Amino acid sequence: MSGNAKDPCTKAWKGYVAAGGHSAYATTPYSRVVDLYIICGTSLNAKTQEAAETKALESCVRTREHYKVRNGGGCEIAASK
Repeated sequence: MSGNAKDPCTKAWKGYVAAGGHSAYATTPYSRVVDLYIICGTSLNAKTQEAAETKALESCVRTREHYKVRNGGGCEIAASK
């Protein structure tokens, strides 16, 4: 992550960390050599951990499709609780 407080993935990560319930954070893999960005998605305070992971992945995939990203790898669960 960039560490920039205005970056959407930084905000999403901080939201995940602050969430008290079942939550998940999904992201595309990051390689400094290939990619200059990451795409992420979250699900906060879901009914189950599995539901949170499913929604976070769906959110990440929708963002990739919205921006028509072709490289960088697929979305993966980076953190889940």
